[in-house]
Amino acid sequence: MIPVPGAGSPTQPFTMLRAGPGSDRSTGEPEKSEYQALCQPFRLRSCEVQDRMKKSLFVLFLLAASAVAGRAQESRQDISLSGTGLIEPFVASSTDVQVHSNYALGALASYRFMLTPSSALEVNYGITYQNTMRFIVGNTNVVKVLLRTQEISGAYVRSFTYKKFNPFVEGGPSGLIFLPIRNSQTTSLDVKQQTTVAGMYGAGIAYEISPSFDIRAEYRGLVTKVPNFGQGSSTNQVNLTTNKWYNIYEPTVGVAYHF
Repeated sequence: MIPVPGAGSPTQPFTMLRAGPGSDRSTGEPEKSEYQALCQPFRLRSCEVQDRMKKSLFVLFLLAASAVAGRAQESRQDISLSGTGLIEPFVASSTDVQVHSNYALGALASYRFMLTPSSALEVNYGITYQNTMRFIVGNTNVVKVLLRTQEISGAYVRSFTYKKFNPFVEGGPSGLIFLPIRNSQTTSLDVKQQTTVAGMYGAGIAYEISPSFDIRAEYRGLVTKVPNFGQGSSTNQVNLTTNKWYNIYEPTVGVAYHF
C-alpha cells in the first residue's frame, strides 16, 4: 500500500494491476489472449477435416474388402486334370474291312473361362497311352496297328446349379491325331500318322468340395471318320478304308481348380 500525498482525507489504499496475459485476480480464471481466440476456429476446422478423412478411409476399406470377397466368390476360370478311358466300337464297313479295337487309358487337361455364371468356353488337350486297332480284310487278312491318340478340342459349356452339384453339357469341334507306333505289334510298317476332324459332345456333373476345388465325372463322345493310316485304294498296300464314321466313347473323372 502506498500513501497518496496531498489528499484531504486519510490515506486510502489502491491496488496495482499487472498488464499482459495472466489470470483475472478477481475470478482466478485464465485470461484468453487474442491469439488463442483466433486459433480456436482453426482447431475446430482441423478436427472436422480429420473426422471426414477417417470416414472416407473407412468407406474405401469396406469397398475394397467387398470387391475382394466378391472376386473370391465369383471365380471366372478353372483348370482341370482328368483320367480318361478311350473306347472305340466295332465297325462293320460298307467294304470288306471290319475294325476291332481294345480300350486305351489316358489323360485330359482342360481350361474353362466363364462368360456368365452358367456358361463357359473350354479348350482341351488329351492323349492316350496306347491301344491296338485290328483291321480284318476279306475275313482272312488281319492288320494290327498299335497307336496313341491325341485330342485337341474346344467347346461351349452350359452348366446348372443345384446346391453343391453342378450338372453340365458341352459340345464343339475337335481334331484327333492318330499316331501309329512302329514296333513288333504293328503288322504294317507303312502305316502313317493321320489327323481327322471330329465333333465332341459330353454331359457330366461336378461336385464342389471347397470354394476352389470340385470333382468332375463326365461322359464324352467323339464322332469322327475311321482312320485308314494312309492305306487306301491308291496304295500298293492292303486297303484299310472303311468309308465309315464312328463314335468313340470317352468317360472321364478328374479334379478342377477354380481361380
